[in-house]
Amino acid sequence: MNTRLINLNTKLAAEEVDAVLITKVPNVTYFSGFRGDSSALIIGKNVRKLITDGRYTEQAVREAKGFTLVEQTEGLRKKIVEELKLSGFKRVGIEGLVMTVAEHAYLKKELAGVEFKSLELDTLRQVKDAAEIDCIREACRIADETFTKVLPVIKPGVREFEVAAELEYFMRRLGSERAAFTTIVASGWRGALPHGTASDKKICAGELVTMDFGATFNGYCSDITRTICVGRASDKQRKIYNAVLDAQLYGLTVITAGKGGKDIDAAVRDRLTTAGYGDYFVHGLGHGVGLEIHEEPRLSKLSKCERLLPNMIVTDEPGIYVGNFGGVRIEDTVLVTAGEAQPLTRSPKNLIEL
Repeated sequence: MNTRLINLNTKLAAEEVDAVLITKVPNVTYFSGFRGDSSALIIGKNVRKLITDGRYTEQAVREAKGFTLVEQTEGLRKKIVEELKLSGFKRVGIEGLVMTVAEHAYLKKELAGVEFKSLELDTLRQVKDAAEIDCIREACRIADETFTKVLPVIKPGVREFEVAAELEYFMRRLGSERAAFTTIVASGWRGALPHGTASDKKICAGELVTMDFGATFNGYCSDITRTICVGRASDKQRKIYNAVLDAQLYGLTVITAGKGGKDIDAAVRDRLTTAGYGDYFVHGLGHGVGLEIHEEPRLSKLSKCERLLPNMIVTDEPGIYVGNFGGVRIEDTVLVTAGEAQPLTRSPKNLIEL
């Protein structure tokens, strides 16, 4: 049994459940290796089942080594109930944060003698193994090369969605399975929108342009943001940019194993406050990256992470957003170590003036 399943079974024992039903796609992939959707795992003592349908049976045989394949033909929910009845489990863990009310009601109705307990499984994915880190490194390499290739595309008159299309095209050409999330390209006043996904706005001379994008390799994501200026930056633009860059570089020194997510966020937030921009930093400093683009641990005011551990992967992404003016964000995907965080995205962070 691999380490992931050992850790899962340890959790099941601690939670005093006989088995767990897993339906969240990233968790199905993490524990079984299977990368299809519309499927489920039932994992308990001496039981490892993958329930899927005819679209995925061949794929499942290749990917889900060590799992018994159960093919459903009349609906996933119905087959889950059948398999849980056959198992005789009395206490079953479920992913309460993602299971719908309707799905839970169905299980309780069909399995009246079974007690269900909500479990948090995502935290088991926080510390990455060597293979996961290698995949994220490659996704970061693709994103870095894409940034270099897209710079000649950015010029006055080009629309934001054209830049986004080029980013996604280059990532695919360089080996990305898909964009890790909806690509953000925000120019001029739209840079004040932290999640300003690309629009039909034309980029103008003298504007800052923020690009937030990521590649996916073997299911694992990267996340990078760079802000450039089309033409020579004004003094105000340069001052804001330098404040963000200073905070981002400082973040690399405080994102360290042993520190809590709230404390790390507060340290960088204080840095921006000292520079006069605390009120303009409106989101958390970072988030975990892996099979999902946003996962645990979080680096924010609301973080539940009491201490980072080596080989966690998070983002370091302070930003300043000024209404009716624009904004700057600089972001790296970073590897947590016992010392300073190691950036896995390596694109230049000096202010680029095109």
